[in-house]
Amino acid sequence: MSQNNLPITVGILIFDQVEVLDVAGPFEVFSVTRLNEKRNREESSSTSPFRVLLVSEKLSQVIAIGGLRLTPDVSIHNCPNLDLLLVPGGWGTRKEVKNDNLLKWIADMSVKTKITASVCTGSSLLGKAGLLDGRESTTHWRAFDFLQEVAPKTKIRRDVLFTLTEPIFTSAGVSAGIDLALRIVSHFFGTEVGEATAQHMEYPYPQSNTRRSGSDT
Repeated sequence: MSQNNLPITVGILIFDQVEVLDVAGPFEVFSVTRLNEKRNREESSSTSPFRVLLVSEKLSQVIAIGGLRLTPDVSIHNCPNLDLLLVPGGWGTRKEVKNDNLLKWIADMSVKTKITASVCTGSSLLGKAGLLDGRESTTHWRAFDFLQEVAPKTKIRRDVLFTLTEPIFTSAGVSAGIDLALRIVSHFFGTEVGEATAQHMEYPYPQSNTRRSGSDT
């Protein structure tokens, strides 16, 4: 990607009872990415090619699962155009899947993004917004039925860690958001940068798309 197109603006949606690692895992990946790993780690002024924003429906603090308090950078009403929208999961998706205002914003923003992605049950919000119709998708293994209920026109893949058919990406549960984010880094900047980011985090780069655990029952 041309340096003139940097930074890539990422919006991570947050809402009450969002899953912490669904947010924090991808946030960490994008924030520690460097285009020249060795040189840039030695320069205090080096920065990530990603600009990451936390986005919520309102500008009030959000209480994640477990009580972690998250503060949004912008609301859906003043959010800038995004190159990447990432929708995490958590118990809060059961409520937000009925939030027409938020679903409309997701659908509208997805028209402008290069990639719209979900982690875990965030796929239910993409599905309810109509973004998974006729597409393969995946989610947390405990939420296959929930996703099928809200997105009857999607084909759920129970055997994969993520689906990467542009412009909509989905991933399995919780820690799979880190895998997805690493593959997104590679999507924009190549596998070498994605692998270097994983190495910095001391996390295995997801060479395989095979689901690590869970059940389809």
